[in-house]
Amino acid sequence: MGVYEVVALIGAGGMGEVYRARDTRLGRDVALKVLPEAFARDAQRMARFEREAKLLASLNHPNIAAIYGIEESGPIRALVMELVEGPTLAERILSGSVPMDEALPLARQVADAVEYAHDKNVIHRDLKPANIKVTAEGTVKVLDFGLAKAMSEELSEADIGNSPTLSMAATRQGMILGTASYMSPEQAKGKVVDRRADVWAFGAVLYEILTAKQAFPGDDVTEVLAAVVKSEPALDALPAKTPPAIRNLVRRCLEKQLRRRLPHIGEARMVIEDVLSGAAPAELAVAARSKLRERLLAVAAAIALVIAAAGWSAFAYFWRPLETARAVRFFVFPPETWNLTVVPGSTGALPAPWRFRPTASVSPS
Repeated sequence: MGVYEVVALIGAGGMGEVYRARDTRLGRDVALKVLPEAFARDAQRMARFEREAKLLASLNHPNIAAIYGIEESGPIRALVMELVEGPTLAERILSGSVPMDEALPLARQVADAVEYAHDKNVIHRDLKPANIKVTAEGTVKVLDFGLAKAMSEELSEADIGNSPTLSMAATRQGMILGTASYMSPEQAKGKVVDRRADVWAFGAVLYEILTAKQAFPGDDVTEVLAAVVKSEPALDALPAKTPPAIRNLVRRCLEKQLRRRLPHIGEARMVIEDVLSGAAPAELAVAARSKLRERLLAVAAAIALVIAAAGWSAFAYFWRPLETARAVRFFVFPPETWNLTVVPGSTGALPAPWRFRPTASVSPS
């Protein structure tokens, strides 16, 4: 296929077959994701896929498998990606739950990768153990970022990339792009999704790493989706030595109500880092992170209330109506022995005090 020499089939899934190939021009091994034929023949969807692929190719993070480009050979279209050696988390979990001291560093890397993508306005939409590889050095590589959106069927302008992964050619045979066990309730209901759908999936992945069980099991897709929408995860299945902060983190990630769910994957990363480093007591780590914003909002509201009250008091004080001045009258009566006469030459107006003088009465001799 062009400059790529196909070596072996690596795997197959709802979004195509993946082959190991040799880039004969650059002398490196790559992974070729060959798109389903029905998809590749749809010019409109391929054009949208190429636009999305350009955005995904801009992601540059050590925990995200890189996308190198798109290759065409006749009717075949393939996405050229970084080849990551090592098992997926799904394969690792087959042998049992991952020990805490190994699980938390892996989870921290996953959260770091998702946080970086969210900062670039890219939502994974299909985060699950099968899309997470671990190299021999313990480095996590998250695969297929944003491909669920890039390959979904464009139903309407408002639904582009936001409807759950229930589209694409294989949908008509009942296939779901994105595994039902990791779909958020809003995805399962066909609602518009945002980055909190990845927070939910991260919680489901962390739960499965620690328990080797799916948070929302079922015998078929219908049962699984029903559990996602109605059931609560069995948190008592987590190992007894799970730090309370991690137990609470899983619970917060798997909140069905969007307003109660952990709002940012970065908060999950910080909680895990705090527990790993011992920077904060494990039982307080989540509380410190999750309640900080609420406390700041409460303080801000209290300050605003005080300022408003002070402003109203000042207004009421300085703008109160002025009292009308009133004249005060009083009378002073001199002693009875005084005889007040007007000094000659006065104007006849009310005499000043110094113009009055007492006169003694003279009795006849």
